[in-house]
Amino acid sequence: MPLRPSESAARLPLGFAALVLAAALLSICPATTALAAETGRAPNIVVILADDLGYADCGFSGGREIRTPHLDKLAAAGVVLESHYVQPVCSPTRAALMTGRYPIRYGLQVGVIRPWAQYGLPLEERTLAQALREAGYNTAIFGKWHLGSFDQAYWPNARGFDDAYGHLFGALDYFTHIRDGKLDWYRNGQPLEEEGYTTHLLAREAVRFVRQQTADKPFFLYLPFNAVHTPLQVPDEYMKPYAELKEPRRKLAGMLAAMDEAVGQVVDAIDKQGLRENTLFVFSSDNGGYQPGRVTDNGPLRAGKGTLYEGGVRAAAFATWAGRLPAGSRNKEPLHVVDWYPTLVKLAGGSLQQPLPLDGRDIWPTLAEGRPSPHEDILLNASPGGGALRAGQWKLKITFVAPQGGQRRARPRRGEAPQIELYNVVTDVGEQQNVEGFFPEKSLELRTRYEKYASQAVPPRTSPPAPER
Repeated sequence: MPLRPSESAARLPLGFAALVLAAALLSICPATTALAAETGRAPNIVVILADDLGYADCGFSGGREIRTPHLDKLAAAGVVLESHYVQPVCSPTRAALMTGRYPIRYGLQVGVIRPWAQYGLPLEERTLAQALREAGYNTAIFGKWHLGSFDQAYWPNARGFDDAYGHLFGALDYFTHIRDGKLDWYRNGQPLEEEGYTTHLLAREAVRFVRQQTADKPFFLYLPFNAVHTPLQVPDEYMKPYAELKEPRRKLAGMLAAMDEAVGQVVDAIDKQGLRENTLFVFSSDNGGYQPGRVTDNGPLRAGKGTLYEGGVRAAAFATWAGRLPAGSRNKEPLHVVDWYPTLVKLAGGSLQQPLPLDGRDIWPTLAEGRPSPHEDILLNASPGGGALRAGQWKLKITFVAPQGGQRRARPRRGEAPQIELYNVVTDVGEQQNVEGFFPEKSLELRTRYEKYASQAVPPRTSPPAPER
């Protein structure tokens, strides 16, 4: 019987055994292992998450109305991701990013976590911050958490972040930092009363953090802005260049301009510290834009936030690392936010050995070398009301509706037939032609794949109605 690599190595001279083991490791993750050996040090990682940004709001993703020079310059120095998928709303995307696992695995596939909810991202889930801290990183979050607050065991400082500043939920006032009559602004778990526009404050804190970093220890900076989520608020000077736009689009333009300025400040701080060449930037929105055409711009994509059409789950995104990722490139391969967990941990030289299996894949070869997506399929969501799945050029969307054309059900009845939609999202990115009737075999194949995922889903956790005040 053939020997396992470890057994073979044990019978060889020590030096040659090391070579055998190294070759075995390279066969598991050749791109990232070779890169780590080549660079000799782990990269700094900056993950910037926008909130409710439209797919075509920024210049790098086709926008023309709003000027985003800092984001566009950063995107032009790397790879624009044209098929980067997220979840249709906030908390599920943040959970997927932090765990590398689909939200169906832990019951966060429906809705968002409300301030009064008695649950959060389950504590048995290992977070990206925990994995990177174990790999020797300084870790910080400045911005919106939205993964649980009812107990401090669920707060960022208990989930792998050394430094945490910002808010636990969304929809807070940008100037007073009040949400539902309560202050939602903290530093390392302690309430903090201070004046300032949240976008400015988060940028200031990120710049402070960067200035404290040195080349001898890598850092992970997670910067999830609350912009451009409602309420639509911004200092007047940011709206002045957009007098031609109607409200509320004009106000959103100002909010995005302020966020773009903030990103520029963070990048400038990294440049001044001499850390740019060893820093990987990842940028994405947490879901598609809301009220597209009135507030946000989702470009050619159908619908928006809260839906499983492309406008809800395909996000404006890019990745940049000077000298490591091809500048000025665009990548059309289907990727998902769960992929960042294994990709970043591998680049960091960290361990992916953990009790809970990952859904994410190492996408570094796709980013750096233009190889095909490592996914045979990508689950966009699976809930009692329906879901969606992308496989190659095809996308299947399933919706359970009332028998007489009524409202979408919270749960399907036994034997109830779903509404099936099948789109070729390569040739029909706007999902205008449902071709399910023309390709029944492909529809059946994708539905079989989808139902396998759906059978693995745990019951969703949902927040009760808001308590009376």
